Amino acid sequence: MKIGIPKEIKNNESRVGMTPAGVSELVGHGHEVYVQHTAGEGSGFSDADYQSAGAEILPTIEATYAMADMIVKVKEPIEPEYALVKPGQVLFTYFHFACDEALTKAMLASGAVCVAYETVQLADRSLPLLIPMSEVAGRMAAINGAYYLQRTKGGKGKLIGGVPGVKPAKVLVLGGGTVGEAAARLAAGMGAEVYITDVSLPRLRQLDIETPANVHTLYSSAHNIRRELPDTDVVIGSVLIPGAKCPHLITRDMLGLMEPGTVLVDVAIDQGGCFETSHPTTHSNPTYEVDGILHYAVANIPGAVPHTSTTALTNATLRYALALADKGWRQACKDDAALFKGLNVVEGQVTFKAVAEAWGMEYHPVCL
Repeated sequence: MKIGIPKEIKNNESRVGMTPAGVSELVGHGHEVYVQHTAGEGSGFSDADYQSAGAEILPTIEATYAMADMIVKVKEPIEPEYALVKPGQVLFTYFHFACDEALTKAMLASGAVCVAYETVQLADRSLPLLIPMSEVAGRMAAINGAYYLQRTKGGKGKLIGGVPGVKPAKVLVLGGGTVGEAAARLAAGMGAEVYITDVSLPRLRQLDIETPANVHTLYSSAHNIRRELPDTDVVIGSVLIPGAKCPHLITRDMLGLMEPGTVLVDVAIDQGGCFETSHPTTHSNPTYEVDGILHYAVANIPGAVPHTSTTALTNATLRYALALADKGWRQACKDDAALFKGLNVVEGQVTFKAVAEAWGMEYHPVCL
């Protein structure tokens, strides 16, 4: 199979779809890999690194799409890429269709096969291709929450861990999944007083046992969240419903419960956000204020640490990319129930129920 790795063109996205090590594995399986010129530079991988791994370097994004039977990316195609996608071409990347109607319609029109990282799901309901970026995003959410608490950045002017004689900041984490746990652990490690919420009592019990003593568990309800907000300094939203839009756990009226300079970090913004007042921001313009509350809602948080993120992502995606390349998408998805769940749009049809429901489109189950 001919596999293309284009350069990401989303704002301040420096990750790349695969490391040279991953390319070497694909080439070793007899596949041809085409990498766009400078695609890996932002992650610390040169064209020469990819050539040494057996890839051919192509000069443009247009040439990369045109050559490939399968495109391996990090982020969803954006508008300048829509016309480059070919009928029958496999796209293997993060899509988050349920919060982007234009993207959904464009991929339907393209006739491509869209396999979404974020909905590949194992039998235990874990999301193996979302976990590595969730781990990065959770850690970065705590770091950014601490950073924007500085008065010079619009926050309350608090040091997240305090100092002897001065209380640490209070961090409220909404959602006890991979992102939430990673955020809670790092915030706790910096000395914050952390409260983490979830609706699953078994998960809360697990977090209570496994996290540091300065992490406290709390059942997630509107009442409990409202009660915590008046003295909370950072709220990290990390709720996830695979493939679907997130619920708004912080509504507009709740902003009035918080002190000016409170920082909201919405890690769920890729899936529509879990704060009603959230809208996507970029690394070049990451924050904005609503009613005196600072919002950070960068849609590609792991892009700030691309070398770590790209390496972690390739470690997770490579086995699935190899299966798609070795067997073709139909047989690969037939053989692997987890990969089958990644099929979101197939040759002009929506094949993931939550995406169809999000946009009022007809749902077509895949028959392999």
